[in-house]
Amino acid sequence: MQRVIAIGDMHGCLEALEALLQAIAPQPDDLVVTLGDYIDRGPDSCGVVERLRLLASQCQLVPLLGNHEEMMLSTLDGRAPRGWWLSHGGEATQKSYDRQAEGPRLLQEHREWLATCREYHETDSWFFTHANYVASEPLISQPAEALRWQSLAEHFPGRHMSGKRAVVGHTAQRSGEVLWTQQLVCIDTHCYAGGWLTGLEVTSGRLWQVSRGGRLRERQAAVPPPGER
Repeated sequence: MQRVIAIGDMHGCLEALEALLQAIAPQPDDLVVTLGDYIDRGPDSCGVVERLRLLASQCQLVPLLGNHEEMMLSTLDGRAPRGWWLSHGGEATQKSYDRQAEGPRLLQEHREWLATCREYHETDSWFFTHANYVASEPLISQPAEALRWQSLAEHFPGRHMSGKRAVVGHTAQRSGEVLWTQQLVCIDTHCYAGGWLTGLEVTSGRLWQVSRGGRLRERQAAVPPPGER
């Protein structure tokens, strides 16, 4: 059976990402959905994006676009003031490229790759967004504000009209614990600021969590996915 694995907000934490991928050991048939916010705030955004590009050759990778990637792309395209991105963690990202001898080339290649990231993904039983969703709207009609910017504190949605359960990031769970409800699972567990980077195998509820420094803890989800009870 194909594994379907979601990975939460990375925010430049390459050491955590490497350790998480080592624990998960993605296989060619695995579907891995990364929920966005690969960049900003943490120490090595350049390294994270480059690692994700490599991951795309190792499994069936579906990268979603986060609000931080949107800020970066809007700034580099001249559609938003540079200070807006830099003040939200972009300065750390810029420094990570400046440290590379091939920084300008990598920045351009990564910019093109990030522009291909998807707004959402869905399977037969689940759907995945970076931030949130409007329960009464089909996924294809979801507003960008909900998909990438709206926190769960601003609006906690009901069950989506499709009947599927959502997997989201964006709203940092500062406790380091995954948020489980009947309609959604939030796996942004605040890696860059002392929490964990979380990987979730949605079909079984298996969790992998890695600290920013690469320490692994493996757990079973507190609430099993639908159909697993």
